[in-house]
Amino acid sequence: MFTLLAAGPLRPYDEMFQGYWAKHYTPNWWMFLDTVPNAVAGQAVCLPVLAAVAIFLAWRHRTWHPLAIVVAAEAGFYGGVGGLKVLLGRTAPAAGEGDFWEGGPFAHGWYGIAYPSGHAAEAVLIYGAAAYLLISYTGPDSRLRRRLTWLVGLIALNAIVVAFYLGYHWPTDLVAGLLAGGLVLRVMVDLDRALARRGLPFGWSYRLPTFSRPEPVAAPETHRPQPVPVPAAIWLRTHPFDLPKPSVTNLQPLTAAWSAPVPGQPTRTLPERELLITR
Repeated sequence: MFTLLAAGPLRPYDEMFQGYWAKHYTPNWWMFLDTVPNAVAGQAVCLPVLAAVAIFLAWRHRTWHPLAIVVAAEAGFYGGVGGLKVLLGRTAPAAGEGDFWEGGPFAHGWYGIAYPSGHAAEAVLIYGAAAYLLISYTGPDSRLRRRLTWLVGLIALNAIVVAFYLGYHWPTDLVAGLLAGGLVLRVMVDLDRALARRGLPFGWSYRLPTFSRPEPVAAPETHRPQPVPVPAAIWLRTHPFDLPKPSVTNLQPLTAAWSAPVPGQPTRTLPERELLITR
């Protein structure tokens, strides 16, 4: 659908917004923009990044699955995106007027296969495949998923802005590259999950790592010592200033001398504590 729009109603807008803006406004910077920011989405940078992530995860988890994702991503790029570029044969701004089916690799080389943009598609597909591997092998971390999504989005934005500023593509080439890369990535992820769920033929195993959230462990119940009830008579034997911290070990047994007089026995009195006994 978007290709039909690019070949028809959107053609005037391509001619209106396309230009070699870098050479016009920043002539001293266009070489740097071409060799550094524009190269981030190229095969020379994105493929080693994906391969490094896949090799690390394959070695750590002892599985060939990440390497299979690398092969699938490259096959999807050259077979899907590259096939569309050759099939549609749109010329780049440096080689023609942007007509479809008038270019091709044999007539204009790389300038004859401008649609969809390869750099824009690689920014979404290759870096998206690396993000998919990291998310699959590190567990359901929402913060990591959100950060990787933002990172892939920023790389894709850098690819289309720099390519547009340099004037290498028509604007619709860049938008089509994002759509094509995202479509191939979506197909690859769905196929990978389907194979992991249903398995491969001939008894081959193909499983993605599964993560289960650990169930919360209840804290062990601690027995709190209950306060020992102390008779009021024992509290009366303590000094008033010692009431907040009575000591059970220093208590003496309660005798009759503290409660009631006994006939024939002398009454025990203390100088600092005297009991008033009514006779």
